[in-house]
Amino acid sequence: MYDLAALEAALANSIFAGKLHFAPVTGSTNSDALSAAHTGAPHGSVWLADAQSAGRGRGGHAWHSTAGEGIYVSVLLRLKIPADRLLLLPLAAGLAAADAIRVITGLSIDLRWPNDLLVGSYKAGGILVEAHSESDAGSYAVVGIGINVRQREFASGLATPATSLDLAVGRTVSRQPLLVALLQSLEREAHALLAQGTAMKIPSRVEAASTWVRGRRVEVHGPQACTGITVGLDEHGFLCVETDAGLVTVQTGGIREPEID
Repeated sequence: MYDLAALEAALANSIFAGKLHFAPVTGSTNSDALSAAHTGAPHGSVWLADAQSAGRGRGGHAWHSTAGEGIYVSVLLRLKIPADRLLLLPLAAGLAAADAIRVITGLSIDLRWPNDLLVGSYKAGGILVEAHSESDAGSYAVVGIGINVRQREFASGLATPATSLDLAVGRTVSRQPLLVALLQSLEREAHALLAQGTAMKIPSRVEAASTWVRGRRVEVHGPQACTGITVGLDEHGFLCVETDAGLVTVQTGGIREPEID
Protein backbone atom coordinates (compact mmCIF):
# COMPACT_ATOMS: atom_id res chain seq x y z
CA MET A 1 0.00 0.00 0.00
CA TYR A 2 1.03 3.59 -0.51
CA ASP A 3 2.02 5.86 2.37
CA LEU A 4 -0.47 8.62 1.58
CA ALA A 5 0.89 11.08 4.14
CA ALA A 6 4.38 10.73 2.69
CA LEU A 7 2.99 11.15 -0.83
CA GLU A 8 1.23 14.35 0.17
CA ALA A 9 4.44 15.64 1.76
CA ALA A 10 6.54 14.82 -1.30
CA LEU A 11 4.06 16.64 -3.56
CA ALA A 12 3.44 19.60 -1.27
CA ASN A 13 4.94 22.13 -3.68
CA SER A 14 3.34 20.72 -6.82
CA ILE A 15 0.07 21.20 -8.67
CA PHE A 16 -1.07 17.93 -7.04
CA ALA A 17 -0.86 19.19 -3.45
CA GLY A 18 -3.99 18.31 -1.50
CA LYS A 19 -5.62 16.73 -4.56
CA LEU A 20 -4.81 13.03 -4.18
CA HIS A 21 -7.73 10.60 -4.28
CA PHE A 22 -6.84 7.04 -3.34
CA ALA A 23 -8.97 3.89 -3.54
CA PRO A 24 -7.70 0.42 -2.65
CA VAL A 25 -9.80 -0.93 -5.54
CA THR A 26 -11.69 0.90 -8.28
CA GLY A 27 -13.08 0.08 -11.68
CA SER A 28 -10.86 2.49 -13.59
CA THR A 29 -8.91 5.52 -12.37
CA ASN A 30 -9.56 7.18 -15.74
CA SER A 31 -13.30 6.69 -15.32
CA ASP A 32 -13.10 8.14 -11.80
CA ALA A 33 -11.16 11.15 -13.08
CA LEU A 34 -13.52 11.77 -16.00
CA SER A 35 -16.55 11.64 -13.73
CA ALA A 36 -15.00 14.12 -11.30
CA ALA A 37 -13.77 16.37 -14.13
CA HIS A 38 -17.32 16.67 -15.45
CA THR A 39 -18.44 18.08 -12.10
CA GLY A 40 -15.58 20.61 -11.90
CA ALA A 41 -12.66 18.86 -10.16
CA PRO A 42 -9.60 21.14 -10.25
CA HIS A 43 -6.46 21.06 -12.35
CA GLY A 44 -3.88 18.69 -10.90
CA SER A 45 -6.32 16.30 -9.26
CA VAL A 46 -4.99 12.72 -9.06
CA TRP A 47 -6.85 9.42 -8.85
CA LEU A 48 -4.75 6.50 -7.64
CA ALA A 49 -5.67 2.89 -6.98
CA ASP A 50 -3.94 -0.18 -5.65
CA ALA A 51 -5.98 -2.31 -8.06
CA GLN A 52 -8.46 -1.83 -10.91
CA SER A 53 -11.27 -4.19 -11.80
CA ALA A 54 -11.93 -2.61 -15.20
CA GLY A 55 -8.68 -0.90 -16.18
CA ARG A 56 -8.45 -0.02 -19.83
CA GLY A 57 -5.99 1.11 -22.45
CA ARG A 58 -6.36 2.67 -25.88
CA GLY A 59 -8.93 1.21 -28.24
CA GLY A 60 -10.95 -0.27 -25.40
CA HIS A 61 -8.30 -2.87 -24.60
CA ALA A 62 -8.34 -4.20 -21.03
CA TRP A 63 -5.42 -3.31 -18.76
CA HIS A 64 -4.62 -6.04 -16.20
CA SER A 65 -4.33 -4.28 -12.84
CA THR A 66 -3.42 -6.72 -10.07
CA ALA A 67 -3.48 -5.39 -6.50
CA GLY A 68 -0.16 -3.97 -5.33
CA GLU A 69 1.77 -4.92 -8.46
CA GLY A 70 1.62 -1.81 -10.60
CA ILE A 71 1.05 1.91 -10.76
CA TYR A 72 -2.48 2.78 -11.83
CA VAL A 73 -2.93 6.53 -11.81
CA SER A 74 -4.92 9.21 -13.67
CA VAL A 75 -4.30 12.94 -13.59
CA LEU A 76 -6.73 15.70 -14.51
CA LEU A 77 -5.14 18.57 -16.43
CA ARG A 78 -6.91 21.79 -17.37
CA LEU A 79 -4.36 23.39 -19.69
CA LYS A 80 -5.14 26.69 -21.36
CA ILE A 81 -3.54 25.81 -24.67
CA PRO A 82 -4.73 25.57 -28.29
CA ALA A 83 -6.39 22.33 -29.30
CA ASP A 84 -3.60 21.42 -31.74
CA ARG A 85 -1.05 21.67 -28.92
CA LEU A 86 -3.19 19.40 -26.75
CA LEU A 87 -2.58 16.67 -29.34
CA LEU A 88 0.99 16.51 -28.03
CA LEU A 89 -0.12 15.57 -24.51
CA PRO A 90 0.06 11.76 -24.99
CA LEU A 91 3.63 12.13 -26.26
CA ALA A 92 4.51 14.43 -23.37
CA ALA A 93 3.09 11.88 -20.92
CA GLY A 94 5.25 9.19 -22.51
CA LEU A 95 8.34 11.34 -22.04
CA ALA A 96 7.37 11.93 -18.41
CA ALA A 97 6.92 8.22 -17.71
CA ALA A 98 10.16 7.27 -19.45
CA ASP A 99 12.08 9.87 -17.47
CA ALA A 100 10.62 8.76 -14.13
CA ILE A 101 11.41 5.11 -14.82
CA ARG A 102 14.96 5.99 -15.82
CA VAL A 103 15.52 8.07 -12.68
CA ILE A 104 14.25 5.38 -10.32
CA THR A 105 15.48 2.20 -12.05
CA GLY A 106 18.15 3.22 -14.57
CA LEU A 107 16.18 1.53 -17.34
CA SER A 108 16.00 3.03 -20.81
CA ILE A 109 12.42 3.10 -22.08
CA ASP A 110 11.65 2.83 -25.79
CA LEU A 111 8.56 4.88 -26.65
CA ARG A 112 6.42 3.09 -29.21
CA TRP A 113 4.05 5.57 -30.82
CA PRO A 114 1.59 6.59 -29.62
CA ASN A 115 1.35 5.29 -26.07
CA ASP A 116 3.48 2.23 -25.21
CA LEU A 117 6.41 2.06 -22.79
CA LEU A 118 8.77 -0.72 -23.86
CA VAL A 119 11.84 -2.29 -22.28
CA GLY A 120 13.51 -3.85 -25.29
CA SER A 121 10.73 -5.74 -27.07
CA TYR A 122 8.60 -6.09 -23.92
CA LYS A 123 5.78 -3.80 -22.86
CA ALA A 124 6.13 -2.38 -19.35
CA GLY A 125 3.45 0.29 -19.42
CA GLY A 126 0.97 2.33 -21.37
CA ILE A 127 -0.78 5.67 -21.51
CA LEU A 128 -4.41 6.61 -22.16
CA VAL A 129 -5.25 10.29 -22.64
CA GLU A 130 -8.91 11.27 -22.87
CA ALA A 131 -9.62 14.91 -23.67
CA HIS A 132 -13.01 16.64 -23.51
CA SER A 133 -14.49 20.04 -24.14
CA GLU A 134 -17.76 20.76 -22.35
CA SER A 135 -19.57 24.05 -21.86
CA ASP A 136 -20.34 23.44 -18.19
CA ALA A 137 -16.95 22.03 -17.09
CA GLY A 138 -14.59 23.59 -19.62
CA SER A 139 -11.87 21.80 -21.58
CA TYR A 140 -9.78 19.21 -19.83
CA ALA A 141 -7.72 16.09 -20.35
CA VAL A 142 -7.29 13.01 -18.21
CA VAL A 143 -3.88 11.35 -18.44
CA GLY A 144 -4.00 7.71 -17.37
CA ILE A 145 -0.72 5.87 -16.86
CA GLY A 146 -0.26 2.20 -16.05
CA ILE A 147 3.18 0.77 -15.27
CA ASN A 148 3.98 -2.87 -14.50
CA VAL A 149 6.18 -2.83 -11.41
CA ARG A 150 5.98 -6.11 -9.44
CA GLN A 151 4.30 -8.52 -11.86
CA ARG A 152 5.95 -11.89 -12.39
CA GLU A 153 3.37 -13.51 -14.65
CA PHE A 154 1.28 -12.19 -17.54
CA ALA A 155 -1.73 -13.35 -19.50
CA SER A 156 -1.05 -15.42 -22.59
CA GLY A 157 -1.87 -14.16 -26.06
CA LEU A 158 -0.83 -10.54 -25.52
CA ALA A 159 -0.20 -8.60 -28.73
CA THR A 160 3.15 -7.53 -27.27
CA PRO A 161 4.97 -9.68 -24.68
CA ALA A 162 4.96 -7.94 -21.30
CA THR A 163 7.45 -7.40 -18.54
CA SER A 164 7.64 -5.53 -15.24
CA LEU A 165 10.26 -3.22 -13.83
CA ASP A 166 11.18 -5.80 -11.20
CA LEU A 167 11.84 -8.41 -13.89
CA ALA A 168 13.75 -5.95 -16.05
CA VAL A 169 16.14 -4.77 -13.33
CA GLY A 170 16.31 -7.99 -11.31
CA ARG A 171 15.35 -6.38 -8.00
CA THR A 172 12.35 -5.00 -6.17
CA VAL A 173 11.32 -1.52 -7.32
CA SER A 174 9.36 0.58 -4.83
CA ARG A 175 6.17 2.01 -6.26
CA GLN A 176 6.09 5.08 -4.02
CA PRO A 177 9.25 6.91 -5.22
CA LEU A 178 8.37 5.93 -8.78
CA LEU A 179 4.92 7.48 -8.43
CA VAL A 180 6.38 10.69 -6.99
CA ALA A 181 8.94 10.89 -9.81
CA LEU A 182 6.20 10.22 -12.37
CA LEU A 183 3.93 13.00 -11.12
CA GLN A 184 6.80 15.48 -10.83
CA SER A 185 7.91 14.66 -14.37
CA LEU A 186 4.36 14.94 -15.69
CA GLU A 187 4.04 18.39 -14.13
CA ARG A 188 7.23 19.51 -15.91
CA GLU A 189 5.97 18.18 -19.24
CA ALA A 190 2.56 19.81 -18.77
CA HIS A 191 4.31 23.10 -18.08
CA ALA A 192 6.36 22.66 -21.27
CA LEU A 193 3.12 22.48 -23.25
CA LEU A 194 2.13 25.96 -22.11
CA ALA A 195 4.82 27.63 -24.23
CA GLN A 196 4.77 27.05 -27.98
CA GLY A 197 8.56 26.93 -28.20
CA THR A 198 9.02 24.08 -25.71
CA ALA A 199 5.87 22.30 -26.88
CA MET A 200 7.09 22.15 -30.48
CA LYS A 201 10.22 20.31 -29.32
CA ILE A 202 8.19 17.37 -28.04
CA PRO A 203 8.01 15.42 -31.36
CA SER A 204 11.79 15.61 -31.81
CA ARG A 205 12.32 14.58 -28.19
CA VAL A 206 10.10 11.55 -28.73
CA GLU A 207 12.04 10.67 -31.88
CA ALA A 208 15.23 10.72 -29.80
CA ALA A 209 13.64 8.39 -27.23
CA SER A 210 12.13 5.92 -29.71
CA THR A 211 13.37 3.29 -32.13
CA TRP A 212 9.92 3.16 -33.73
CA VAL A 213 9.20 6.54 -35.31
CA ARG A 214 11.98 6.83 -37.86
CA GLY A 215 13.53 4.23 -40.14
CA ARG A 216 11.51 1.24 -38.97
CA ARG A 217 9.20 -0.99 -40.98
CA VAL A 218 5.84 -1.21 -39.22
CA GLU A 219 2.27 -2.32 -39.63
CA VAL A 220 -0.26 0.36 -38.70
CA HIS A 221 -3.43 -0.96 -37.07
CA GLY A 222 -6.60 1.11 -36.99
CA PRO A 223 -8.58 3.22 -39.44
CA GLN A 224 -5.43 4.12 -41.41
CA ALA A 225 -4.11 0.57 -41.66
CA CYS A 226 -0.99 0.32 -43.81
CA THR A 227 2.54 -1.05 -43.91
CA GLY A 228 5.65 0.98 -44.51
CA ILE A 229 8.75 2.68 -43.15
CA THR A 230 8.37 5.32 -40.44
CA VAL A 231 9.89 8.68 -41.36
CA GLY A 232 9.28 10.67 -38.19
CA LEU A 233 6.59 12.71 -36.46
CA ASP A 234 4.98 15.88 -37.78
CA GLU A 235 4.46 19.03 -35.71
CA HIS A 236 1.22 17.63 -34.25
CA GLY A 237 2.88 14.41 -33.13
CA PHE A 238 1.27 12.34 -35.90
CA LEU A 239 3.31 9.45 -37.29
CA CYS A 240 4.50 9.69 -40.90
CA VAL A 241 4.82 6.37 -42.74
CA GLU A 242 6.20 5.95 -46.26
CA THR A 243 4.20 3.20 -47.97
CA ASP A 244 4.25 1.78 -51.47
CA ALA A 245 1.27 4.03 -52.23
CA GLY A 246 2.88 7.18 -50.81
CA LEU A 247 3.22 9.02 -47.53
CA VAL A 248 0.55 8.36 -44.90
CA THR A 249 0.17 10.67 -41.88
CA VAL A 250 -1.25 8.41 -39.18
CA GLN A 251 -3.41 10.32 -36.73
CA THR A 252 -4.75 7.41 -34.69
CA GLY A 253 -4.09 3.72 -34.30
CA GLY A 254 -1.16 1.62 -33.18
CA ILE A 255 1.97 0.15 -34.71
CA ARG A 256 3.63 -3.25 -34.58
CA GLU A 257 6.42 -5.00 -36.38
CA PRO A 258 5.06 -6.77 -39.50
CA GLU A 259 4.40 -10.44 -39.08
CA ILE A 260 6.80 -12.68 -40.99
CA ASP A 261 5.06 -14.99 -43.42
